[in-house]
Amino acid sequence: MIQINERLCKDCKYCVKFCPKQILETGSVRNSRGHFYPVVTDPEKCISCGICATVCPEGAIELPAKGDDLNG
Repeated sequence: MIQINERLCKDCKYCVKFCPKQILETGSVRNSRGHFYPVVTDPEKCISCGICATVCPEGAIELPAKGDDLNG
C-alpha cells in the first residue's frame, strides 16, 4: 500500500492520472500549502506497481519495501 506525504503534495494529479487501477483521487482536504492531496479509494486493489511514486515530481508518494510493517 502506498504512503502519501500530504505536506509535500502540490496537487499536480499525475498520480491520479497514471494509476493503472484508478484507485487514487483528489481528496477534499487541503494540506498546509493549500493544495488538495490524493487519497486511496480502494486499498485492496492497489498492486504496488510504483507508478504513482515514479511520476510524483515532489516525491510525496512512497511504497514501503516488502516486509515493512505499515502498522508500526
